[in-house]
Amino acid sequence: MPSADTPTIAPLPTVAPPTIDTELDTPLVDTVHGDHDMFAHIVRGTKKKKAQDIVLEARINGTPIVALCGKKWIPQRDPQKFPICPECLEIAAKLRRK
Repeated sequence: MPSADTPTIAPLPTVAPPTIDTELDTPLVDTVHGDHDMFAHIVRGTKKKKAQDIVLEARINGTPIVALCGKKWIPQRDPQKFPICPECLEIAAKLRRK
């Protein structure tokens, strides 16, 4: 039996299981050989958020984002370890020209 000096621990609240985003199973672009997983992708920023902030927020919260090439994913890897997606580079170059 605990003494008056022993703190009591309240039970942990019940947490609902995570939901699965089934859209992630369907790529937005044709990935014939799964090449999109071999690249680092470019995300377009908005007037309110820089692209780096969008990626960081998605990485922390585990929410999916969409690259310029259409790939939808949850960022988890270090993009510095992969070559940049050629489709994203081409689209980014076109956007810079406008």
